[in-house]
Amino acid sequence: MSHPTVTVPIREALRYAQERAERLSRTQQLEIGTDLFIRIGPGGRKFLLFTLDGEPDRSAAEAIAAALGLRHPQYSWHQGETLRSLTVVEEGAAHLPEAPGLDGPEN
Repeated sequence: MSHPTVTVPIREALRYAQERAERLSRTQQLEIGTDLFIRIGPGGRKFLLFTLDGEPDRSAAEAIAAALGLRHPQYSWHQGETLRSLTVVEEGAAHLPEAPGLDGPEN
């Protein structure tokens, strides 16, 4: 059975995923643009931003951090086997857990 497609504002989708990450203590992943993905870590105060071809822009990470209400986000790069991700962690939040499958062939 096919489900209907629903369009929602990106800010609403990000906040919903953030709330789920916090409530379920599980990483939430969204495709938020053409070849742009986000993984919001458990707790909702940290995320990885990545593309499958190239690197994400810091300006996108800054806009997402603002939409998620992160106060004093810290930005750094993470080099995996095949992907380079931009890591954003709110100051005082725990470090990002390993994101299983981030560098695997399924991504």
